[in-house]
Amino acid sequence: MSSSFDILIIGGGAAGVSAALTCLSRGKTVGVVTNDEKTSALYKAERISNYPGFDAISGAELTGRLSEQLKNSGAEIIRGRALNVLPMGESFGVAVESDYYMASALIIAAGITREKLYPGEGEFLGRGVSYCATCDGMLYRGKTVALIGASEEAAHDAQFLRSIGCTVHEYTQPGAYEILGADKANAVRYKGAEQTVDGVFIIKDTVSVTRLVPGLEYKDGGIVTDRHMATAVPGVFAAGDCTGKPYQLAKAVGEGNIAALSACEYLDKTN
Repeated sequence: MSSSFDILIIGGGAAGVSAALTCLSRGKTVGVVTNDEKTSALYKAERISNYPGFDAISGAELTGRLSEQLKNSGAEIIRGRALNVLPMGESFGVAVESDYYMASALIIAAGITREKLYPGEGEFLGRGVSYCATCDGMLYRGKTVALIGASEEAAHDAQFLRSIGCTVHEYTQPGAYEILGADKANAVRYKGAEQTVDGVFIIKDTVSVTRLVPGLEYKDGGIVTDRHMATAVPGVFAAGDCTGKPYQLAKAVGEGNIAALSACEYLDKTN
């Protein structure tokens, strides 16, 4: 599947919804890449009492309202994880699971990924380590693989891998996994035990923003932006928690609006 948008937004939380609504109000075509809202940190907040307009509201209720507003906005909602972004001159190609999308501008509103990389994960990414079974599974057809993850998606991916003849070793417990290998990943170590494999699939809710777009600058755990929420990569803007502290709802919404206005201005100047 492939679609093209004026602006693609990675993230469907407060910053992403704010950005989408503003982009749409400026007449742009918009795609929003997002997971189920129940996987977000905001959804799990018991009580939010410092957001204007609400005396108090639960995270579940607020994310539900945001999700419903986005659904009714006219933006195309793309369910899944953005795996990587490929700058292509005046546009960007974005891989979302096994699908591919094009956009003239990009807004990253993906929140923060608190998970640290497993030892060997970054080193062997693309060389025996993958984040998407439906994308890369056929490379391991009939072979032995490890799958690390406890989500519903991880269980679905394990089933898919078995359906193409793979022997799947599932690791569903949180822990200190280590990916081993030489030229490519060939084993997983967990609690002192090693399992030899041909490939390793690591299924997370999100891929760290530090691995999404080549050329972005980072400082103190966040994407570096200017006051217009522009990043070091022309045509790429960022908003919300992924730009760093403070991790506040009001900041995310405001930055989403600014990023959208800047992205629209960028397109109007370049088109």
